[in-house]
Amino acid sequence: QVQLVESGGGLVQAGGSLRLSCTASGSNFRIATLGWSRQAPGKQRELVATVSSGGSANYWNSVKGRFTISRDNAKNTVFLQMNSLTPEDTGVYYCKFQIPFGATYWGQGTQVTVSS
Repeated sequence: QVQLVESGGGLVQAGGSLRLSCTASGSNFRIATLGWSRQAPGKQRELVATVSSGGSANYWNSVKGRFTISRDNAKNTVFLQMNSLTPEDTGVYYCKFQIPFGATYWGQGTQVTVSS
């Protein structure tokens, strides 16, 4: 069983930055694919960034060049650095932990609100 604890959300003005963190308990962190999804009010959840066990990152088009995902295997933590935030980035951000050919786990979510 994996538990994910997210932090770093909050209220920021447009153009500002936030850094989200997600720390996982349990084993298999090093082999897991990690990611961040977000869900805006009234919209479906969308995957914004992933990082593989080897460190390869992929981004949703709307966040490319502004968001950076990274992982620290020694601390069982994945980060999402978000720069140049816009009101369209507002939503609940969820950490995702996916074991190869195995289970997927989600964090409880952290609210990000970007004011104009």
